[in-house]
Amino acid sequence: MSIYIDNNGQLHDPNNGLTLTCPHCQVVTHLTLISAPLWPAINSHRPSQIGLVYRCDACNTPVFIKYPVKTYSAHRVELSSHFVELERSREKFDLTYLPEQSALLFKEALQCFSAGAYNAFASLCRRTIQAMIKDIGDSGSTKIINHLTDIRGMGNIDKSSFSMITRILVEKDIFDDSLPTIDSRHAGILLEVMKDLLYQCYIRRGKFKQALLMRRFFADERSEANNVTPIKTAK
Repeated sequence: MSIYIDNNGQLHDPNNGLTLTCPHCQVVTHLTLISAPLWPAINSHRPSQIGLVYRCDACNTPVFIKYPVKTYSAHRVELSSHFVELERSREKFDLTYLPEQSALLFKEALQCFSAGAYNAFASLCRRTIQAMIKDIGDSGSTKIINHLTDIRGMGNIDKSSFSMITRILVEKDIFDDSLPTIDSRHAGILLEVMKDLLYQCYIRRGKFKQALLMRRFFADERSEANNVTPIKTAK
């Protein structure tokens, strides 16, 4: 059955709402419809897209969804099942252990991804990799390429997608206006590749070094405690 609004302003949805990641609380939850436009306004103006307001069942915040119109009839308007989220959930990533320049660029890359600006996201990913190579030093390019090869095997990434990603990230003598145009699918793969690269190059090492420091600190504390000469009390 299709989704439609009848001439009484009632939305008929065979799925009884939506299940999405709420852009506010970041929880995958059910959304309940709370407002649809009035039939007289719809029938009078006949817009090509119609907005509906849902309520997040987890945090009670309103979520706005836009539906393309498929057809108008005398008693109802039928909506497409391919809706558009007006507010997107934000992509998050721990930037704590990253160098300042790489953290700045990848933070902006995540903002572009969350906004659906996938080609701007790809360009910023390339700039992030360039900053990483500069930070790592002479072995930077080799290290990144080796990690990419490992990621491909681990994620079983198809040849075409992997070729596109390596071209975006590490191919030399290519200008930004020559980068491949990517869609949401390839942007999602690129995002996960970038996360793993940053984790392997910085976050894993940073967490390991921090854990070692904490182990040494507690070992020194115990050593000092064990070497304390007990105070003898006078009899």
